[in-house]
Amino acid sequence: MATAAAANLSPLSSSSFTKRHSISSTPPPTPFSLLPKTLLKPHTHKPLFTTAAKNPISVVISATNQTPNPPIFDSDDKPREECGVVGIYGDPEAARLCYLALHALQHRGQEGAGIVSVAGNLLHSVTGVGLVSEVFTESKLRQLPGASAIGHVRYSTAGASMLKNVQPFVAGYRFGSVGVAHNGNLVNYQALRDYLEDNGSIFNTSSDTEVVLHLIAISKTRPFFLRIVEACEKLQGAYSMVFLTEDKLVAVRDPFGFRPLVMGRRANGSVVFASETCALDLIEANYEREVYPGEVLVVDKDGVQSLCLMPHREPKSCIFEHIYFAMPNSVVFGRSVYESRRTFGEILATEAPVDCDVVIAVPDSGVVAALGYAAKAGVPFQQGLIRSHYVGRTFIEPSQKIRDFGVKLKLSPVRAVLEGKRVVVVDDSIVRGTTSSKIVRLIKEAGAKEVHMRIASPPIIASCYYGVDTPSPEELISNRMNVEEIREFIGSDSLAFLPFDSLTKLLGSDSNHYCYACFSGNYPVEPTGKVKRVGDFVDDGVTGSTESIDGGWLQGTRINQDGGRDSNQKPVEEERVML
Repeated sequence: MATAAAANLSPLSSSSFTKRHSISSTPPPTPFSLLPKTLLKPHTHKPLFTTAAKNPISVVISATNQTPNPPIFDSDDKPREECGVVGIYGDPEAARLCYLALHALQHRGQEGAGIVSVAGNLLHSVTGVGLVSEVFTESKLRQLPGASAIGHVRYSTAGASMLKNVQPFVAGYRFGSVGVAHNGNLVNYQALRDYLEDNGSIFNTSSDTEVVLHLIAISKTRPFFLRIVEACEKLQGAYSMVFLTEDKLVAVRDPFGFRPLVMGRRANGSVVFASETCALDLIEANYEREVYPGEVLVVDKDGVQSLCLMPHREPKSCIFEHIYFAMPNSVVFGRSVYESRRTFGEILATEAPVDCDVVIAVPDSGVVAALGYAAKAGVPFQQGLIRSHYVGRTFIEPSQKIRDFGVKLKLSPVRAVLEGKRVVVVDDSIVRGTTSSKIVRLIKEAGAKEVHMRIASPPIIASCYYGVDTPSPEELISNRMNVEEIREFIGSDSLAFLPFDSLTKLLGSDSNHYCYACFSGNYPVEPTGKVKRVGDFVDDGVTGSTESIDGGWLQGTRINQDGGRDSNQKPVEEERVML
């Protein structure tokens, strides 16, 4: 991965890059050293953006009367995918298609959404807190004209101060304006931000995505998309991003390919990028391929151009996309999510069998694995738990305490299925173990004779730094207890996890192309400086202090004035990394 030192592009020759190609073809990305000098013409000054957003990056507004109630209790003890992105170029209904695609990606983030479109050399922005359907109305969509747009859905544990962190971000610079939507997490965010602030940059948000905009603004490279390239060469960590300018849509994926990003085309020729193929399906775009790790795709009136961001590394795609994050009807990293989960269940039935009468799932993420388990075990699958789809993340706690009320609001046991039965319960993961213990108790109170938990993933022992909001290792139950101790804690009659060796065997020759850091603690890219995670600050980092963060810390490193790492510097206490 490139260091934070300023990128020095190689002398540009007049080789390949003169020929445009369709995204239906898949030639290897073109190295930047082959870009012709004739493309490096200076841009003329363009007007800045207009906005209808509640929270443009250039404006700090009061959150008064615009904030939903803060979450009081969240019964979903799961890792959180931070966000999903979409980009559309060349369709007169671009903003409306973005709106629909964001609906398909709503599972990747439920607390903030935004769309930026371009028309008449102006970027138009609408963002807000809430679900996609709550942020966008017919009148809001009419404020987003143009044939190109990008969109974003976001997850956060914050309330009021989350407003200014909702993407896409829009910023003006001396040659025009740019919008960006980012899925992932930069592990050198704090070091880059310190360097930029030391050189005069002023930040309006606590999001690592804003660092990218500042790096673009200070770049002197031409044409514009090379500014994006130069900025990305300084980034370390996970980033699948879409950028929108007055005349181009640019998609970028980090060299390790941590987070997914796919592209397709609609029947009218418009080009679509999205975090998952389920978004393409909804807007009737044909899936063509993934954006390759380390690839930059530039889309404009002349077609689609594929470039190589930096030398290819072995991909380290997030395995949790197949375990939990992605929709079952998506194809992620070239594999069917449904087939992966069904096979996880079959492996559990083979390697951890138990005499039982019925197999049930913890809905909705455990359903497909439970189907695989039941089919392999020859035991009927039934709906033993019914999930309420009308409960949000904010609860009003009853004045007279009701045990497990949060779980009961979302999951209702079916006594006719459970009473007197030996039950296998299939879930996708166990994080803290608190929700699993409540589910086991709920099922036993409904009359189950035995409850056997089967988990369709290996034990989670480490935090993620690449775009997933996970607790600190001290909070992860598998980091503190062995399987038998966890079984006793949750109260089940037996407990088994998906064996790690079986998972890698299933992936076959692709097994080395996935990131398993949450299962092993071995990180493909080590964090440097303080790493911001979505859940670190109660108020998303705007007014909170680092003292509000629990957990351990790592010694950080600073970036010196010439952009390099200062290896001789003494440890800086303030620069700490969340473990």
